[in-house]
Amino acid sequence: MFSGSLTALITPFKNGKVDAKAFQEFVEWQISEGSHGLVPCGTTGESPTLSHDEHKRVVELCIETAAGRVPVIAGAGSNSTAEAMSLAQHAKEAGADGILVVSPYYNKPSQEGLFHHFEAVNNAADIPMIVYNIPPRSIVDITPQTMARISKLSNVVGVKDATMDLARPLVEKNLIGKDWCMLSGEDGTAVPYLAQGGVGCISVTANVAPKLCSMMHEAWQQGAMERVTQLNDSLIPLHLAMFQEPSPAGAKYGASLLGKASPEVRLPMQPATEAAQKSMKDAMSKLDLI
Repeated sequence: MFSGSLTALITPFKNGKVDAKAFQEFVEWQISEGSHGLVPCGTTGESPTLSHDEHKRVVELCIETAAGRVPVIAGAGSNSTAEAMSLAQHAKEAGADGILVVSPYYNKPSQEGLFHHFEAVNNAADIPMIVYNIPPRSIVDITPQTMARISKLSNVVGVKDATMDLARPLVEKNLIGKDWCMLSGEDGTAVPYLAQGGVGCISVTANVAPKLCSMMHEAWQQGAMERVTQLNDSLIPLHLAMFQEPSPAGAKYGASLLGKASPEVRLPMQPATEAAQKSMKDAMSKLDLI
C-alpha cells in the first residue's frame, strides 16, 4: 500500500504563520523530484505547535496539491485520544490515503492504554492507519506483542518504526505476518531496515534531497544493491547534519538554502545554529544540492 521514500514534510512559516503558498509549491516540487508519498503534519511538520485549524488546513493543502498523484498519509497523532480521533476523522473527510498516528507522548500510558488509544482512533474513522512508534520522543515503546495486538484492528496496516532497533522488524513480521507494512522512521538506518523486511522510509532527509532518497529506494526495489550502497553512503553525512540539532531545524535550514521555505521554526524549537548551518551547507554541497 505504502512504500519507497515518503517525505515527512516540513510546514513552512512566514512571520509566525503557515506559509500556504510555499507549502503547496514545496509539495509540487517533492512530487516532481520523485517522492513516493507525502506525510504532512508529523513531527517534522511541527504538529505539536500547529493549531487545530492550521493542522487541518495543511492536510487539506497537501491533498489538494498532490491531487492523487502520490499517496498522502496525514499526521493524526496526539497525546489526547479524543483529539487524535478528531484529526483522523478530518483526514478521512479531506481525502487522505492514510493517517499516521503516534503513540501518546508525555502521558506515558501502559501497554493496555496504548492498545485502547489506537483502538479508539481506529474506530473513529475508516482509513488506513500507520502506527508511529518513536520512544525517544514519546517516552513509551509499543512492544512487539502490543503491536501485534494493534495490527488486528480493522484499519491498521503498518508501522513507522523509529526505535532504531533493527531486530524489531523481524520480530514484528514473525508475530504479525508478511502483509504488515513496515516503514522506517530513521533515515540513517533505512537501508538496514529494508534488509530486515521494511518496504520504505518516512524520511526527513527527503525534504532537501527527495530525488536521491527516491532513487535509493527505487534501486532497492530493482535489486541494484551496488547503487543502493553508493547512494546510502553518500547520504549519510546529510542524515547526520539534519539531526545535529532537534528536527526540523536542519530540514528547514536546508530547505531555505534551496529557496523552498524560510528557516523559521516555532518555539520551543530553535533555528539551526551556525555550527549546524555549516554542517548542512557542507553536506548539501558534497551532494551538489546547492
